[in-house]
Amino acid sequence: MFKGFRDFILRGNVVDLAVAVVIGTAFTAVVNSIATNFITPLIALVGGVPDFSEIRTGPLMWGNILNDILSFLITAAVVYFFVVMPVNRLMERFKPSEPEPQPTRTCPECLSVIPAAARRCAHCTTEVTPEGQPVRA
Repeated sequence: MFKGFRDFILRGNVVDLAVAVVIGTAFTAVVNSIATNFITPLIALVGGVPDFSEIRTGPLMWGNILNDILSFLITAAVVYFFVVMPVNRLMERFKPSEPEPQPTRTCPECLSVIPAAARRCAHCTTEVTPEGQPVRA
């Protein structure tokens, strides 16, 4: 019973997920700090209102919704520009190059696509002459 639990816990993806949650929590704190202490005051300098929580219609608190939407957009922008874009560039740099496409032709019997150098169609097993070779009589 404990062996199965130990194997489950020590699997790589469970440990990776735990690390991701911890790092994500710390990253969230950093992004929220940037949004609260840097970007929101910049918006206040331009627009004059640092906090929209006072905007309301009766019991409906529109300002809190605006604050949450703004926080979400700031978080999404920080994640995209400082995490997603650099990781995508890094992955493109280390991605192996794709092999050159193999020249193909159509089988005269079943009209399926076969390699140009094929001697027999893989689909209908008809013998075909490879391209560039004379036809035998």
